[in-house]
Amino acid sequence: MIQTISKTITFDEFVAWYPENSVHKYELHNGVIVEMPLGTGDHSEVTGFLSGEINFEIRRLQLPYSIPGDCLLKLSRNGSGYQPDVIVLDRTALANESRWKKESVITMDSSVRLAVEVVSTNWQDDYLVKVADYEILGISEYWVVDYAALGGRRFIGNPKQPSISVYQLVDGEYQISQFRGNDTVESLAFPELKLTAEQIFLAGLPATEPS
Repeated sequence: MIQTISKTITFDEFVAWYPENSVHKYELHNGVIVEMPLGTGDHSEVTGFLSGEINFEIRRLQLPYSIPGDCLLKLSRNGSGYQPDVIVLDRTALANESRWKKESVITMDSSVRLAVEVVSTNWQDDYLVKVADYEILGISEYWVVDYAALGGRRFIGNPKQPSISVYQLVDGEYQISQFRGNDTVESLAFPELKLTAEQIFLAGLPATEPS
């Protein structure tokens, strides 16, 4: 269950408030501090697998990108600040980020090559709120990885099934592609990345045959 601290604050107040070395993860949603749910083991496995595979691709191609341990993405429109499960930054653009060195804060769409959310119980945020906010900010590519099929039927089908929704910015609007099962996920940021949806859902482990 997501916990909220209902007092409305500014983004700068949120950054100043954020507890150092906190075991909890917080975001700012429309000026309200939200304590995010602790990820399950499966959630952590999927997140770690994606980070590792994408980082390997970055190193293999010697791209000027990085996956930071901590990053707060500032949404200027509505006083929000998000921490994607995985975010890929363009290191060449970080020189223009005035808050990066001291606060790990990203404010410009040009700094972000890819943002990924691995769905948990707060799936409405990933499919509704963040899609809209990232589109307005201009994030070029955003993945919603729903390995447990938690999202609403209008997003992942009826009957619900594990899905990866890839949103890519085209002429200022997100175009969505969905991948399931043995579909190879198609990414503009990493066009040579060869991962199927099932590989991601299983965090790289082979599927087991039913006994």
